[in-house]
Amino acid sequence: MKVYLDNAATTPLDPEVFEAMRPFMMEQFGNPSSTHAHGRAVRAEIEKARKTVAELLNTTPGEIFFTSGGTEADNTIITSNINSYSINHVITSEIEHPAVLQSVKALYDNGKITVSYVNLDGAGRVDYDHLEQLLSTNEKSLVSLMHGNNEIGNITDIEKVGEICHEHHAIFHSDTVQTIGHFTHDLSRLKIDAIAGSGHKFHGPKGIGFMYVSKACKFHPLIHGGGQERKMRGGTENVYGIIGLAKALEIAYRDMYEHQKHIQGLKDRMIANLKEKIGDIHFNGDSANHDKSLYTVLNASLPVSEKNDMMLFNLDINGISASGGSACSSGATKGSHVLEALERDPNRGAVRFSFSKYNTAEEIDYTAEKLAEYYKIEG
Repeated sequence: MKVYLDNAATTPLDPEVFEAMRPFMMEQFGNPSSTHAHGRAVRAEIEKARKTVAELLNTTPGEIFFTSGGTEADNTIITSNINSYSINHVITSEIEHPAVLQSVKALYDNGKITVSYVNLDGAGRVDYDHLEQLLSTNEKSLVSLMHGNNEIGNITDIEKVGEICHEHHAIFHSDTVQTIGHFTHDLSRLKIDAIAGSGHKFHGPKGIGFMYVSKACKFHPLIHGGGQERKMRGGTENVYGIIGLAKALEIAYRDMYEHQKHIQGLKDRMIANLKEKIGDIHFNGDSANHDKSLYTVLNASLPVSEKNDMMLFNLDINGISASGGSACSSGATKGSHVLEALERDPNRGAVRFSFSKYNTAEEIDYTAEKLAEYYKIEG
């Protein structure tokens, strides 16, 4: 059996999305910056896609900018806001995605900013009182806190963070890559200045993402070029990627309740299976908490064992794809920076299972069985 349980890294392309993209790979190939009929036809479809994304997120098309993915969106938002507002202080957390942490580090290394890290409890939850304290003692600040953590599934209350930032006149950016397409976002209601999204996290194509930047924000491009994206992101648009992202988000909103119910059921089944078959198992962060975590992510802390180093390889040879953390750090020599920040017991192995609408109960049972067999613990 082949089982794919690494959907936080990337999701399979929805066939409906592929069919929407197909004409723009072959017949409708015009450059959207061209003024002739071929170009105009493609330009119209890009703007239609932009309108779709904006309507689903309850904002205006003028606040949606297409990018190559979440990483570019995070980099652009952070760097542009620092430069546009002459901000000299960033508040973030130690468990953010590398796209945020490395952007902040680069600005810090260049002497442009100072950095404060908001306190987290042992499960990785944000200390909102500490955030308020940090903002009250620093005048010009940008706050960057992710909505849903890609490794441990924790959900941050971005509505509350937005209120705190608004009170202290701080810019608030959130990496929403793991929650776009899985939860609804009403950007007209949130006090948030910018968010990032990535198509391949909700069954769209790779290489395409977007950023929402509030019209109230000043904004300067990170990538200069021919004036595309209303002069805010140079470079010929990834046309079929944009079409695919919009279609994938449309499908995600259309079927969200059904998919949430299905995927949460799979996650609950995995939790029950692992507890029964392995016993000595814990769950990192809030990933086993219904109300405080992504329904798509479960991060399991495995028994103390010399076998932990080969656990993921063993799953792989049994046809099961899972992760020890973020796919973005798979080439790193260190372990998960998220689990390290939580001071997790280094003697216990960790595996992240992340689920999608295409997974089945049979796959969950098979995976739990193979993991239990590896540790030679009978249920």
